[in-house]
Amino acid sequence: MKGGGLLKLTRTNLFFMFIILIFTTLIIWARERTPLVTPFQPSLEHFDVLSPEYARPQLSVEDDSSVLGKLRNSLSEDAEATIGTPSVEISTPSSTEREKVNEDLKEDLTASESEKEHEDLKKDLRATDSEKEHENLEKDLPLKKDCNFAKGKWIKDKKRPLYSGFGCQRWLSEMWACRVMKRPDFSYENFRWKPENCEMPEFTGHEFLKRMRHKTIAFVGDSLGRQQFQSLMCMVTGGKTSLPVEDSGREFGLVKARGAIRPNGWAYRFPSSNTTILFYWSASLCELQPLNKSNPATYYAMHLDRPVTFLKQFLDRFDVLILNTGHHWNRGKFKTNRWEMYVNGTPNTNKRLAAIGNAKNLTIYSIAKWLDSELLRRPKLKAFFRTLSPRHFVNGDWNTGGSCDNTVPLAGGSEVVQDGSSDIVTAGAVNGTRVKILDITALSQLRDEAHISKYSAKSLKGVHDCLHWCLPGVPDAWNEILFAQL
Repeated sequence: MKGGGLLKLTRTNLFFMFIILIFTTLIIWARERTPLVTPFQPSLEHFDVLSPEYARPQLSVEDDSSVLGKLRNSLSEDAEATIGTPSVEISTPSSTEREKVNEDLKEDLTASESEKEHEDLKKDLRATDSEKEHENLEKDLPLKKDCNFAKGKWIKDKKRPLYSGFGCQRWLSEMWACRVMKRPDFSYENFRWKPENCEMPEFTGHEFLKRMRHKTIAFVGDSLGRQQFQSLMCMVTGGKTSLPVEDSGREFGLVKARGAIRPNGWAYRFPSSNTTILFYWSASLCELQPLNKSNPATYYAMHLDRPVTFLKQFLDRFDVLILNTGHHWNRGKFKTNRWEMYVNGTPNTNKRLAAIGNAKNLTIYSIAKWLDSELLRRPKLKAFFRTLSPRHFVNGDWNTGGSCDNTVPLAGGSEVVQDGSSDIVTAGAVNGTRVKILDITALSQLRDEAHISKYSAKSLKGVHDCLHWCLPGVPDAWNEILFAQL
């Protein structure tokens, strides 16, 4: 009996072991074949160790895995320079490169409140029973993918220009009025930008002032920002002096300091609509602090992670804000302006930021992030970051015989077919934020004939200005796109 019981027990154990073996085999097979069990597996992300090159981009410069590292292989070290200092030209990134950078930034940047709201809205759409309601909600999403103002073509238009370079001398600097500077050809004035999939409203000064009634529009940036400001003043007035305009610069501290060539900016108010348009000069958009106030030749702490003081002081008074920077980020301008990089309130010790292109990128991302946080408390403020305006020096730079002698409009083509921006830094910085992009890089790249060239007021023999634009000209189109996005 004992032997029979042992045999029975052994058979039972073998039976259960066989059942367990079959069950285990089925589980292993199921994990490999079906995704249903994958949620129970630990995410591979928990075991990933990223290299410094592809680590998560943060705005803190102590972390080697910052956005600076992510973009350092795709951007020039010295960024773009202004006229008077050499720089590289803009090149359109390949679709693969642009998609990779954009996807990396989309995954890695800290999610903003707008992204969360967008995702919540998407969830609501999926939960909506009615297909019609779904379509209506999709239309209300904050970012519309069906209208890309930067994709389109230049077309001839008999209604252009919108003002006269001779007639707008009250607002237009003489050095940028190419008719006044005796340029003999003016075909560059007769084109307008036509987006591919969106209709831009016809710009008129009356309609602009009507839409901007009781509002303040502020441009903050470098000389290209000043050109856009002057262009808008001429477009709104039609280049005429009959429209009443008041100087309101003193309200914003824009007065000429003793010994200065010009004030730090200008502000003008249209009494008929109580509309103010202003420009403030800030080539880097950084906060600048004198290191020795008693020394006229003092160096300045250039805080890469802080916006210029003017923005913090007057942001509450703005209804529309347009920022730009880029052409002063080079060694020559740093030396001339006596700028010293500061981060987190102290002199920069991060070797990666010694590359000026990386310092510029940090500033653009920092300001976009700061502005996004401010927009959360100012929902009526519309903020734009304008992309880089291209240079067109050929066979050298400004001081090595470079020129832009072409006078044939659109000799290199008239159309922009790419979907993404050529300025991947600015595009990446505003991605996922409430800050909108004013993308003018690729469309301006097609207009090499529209620069001031050799017809500058301060032109030296053999020196061309292939950075700034003749006005009327290309910056007018920037303002038409801006108007369409308001």
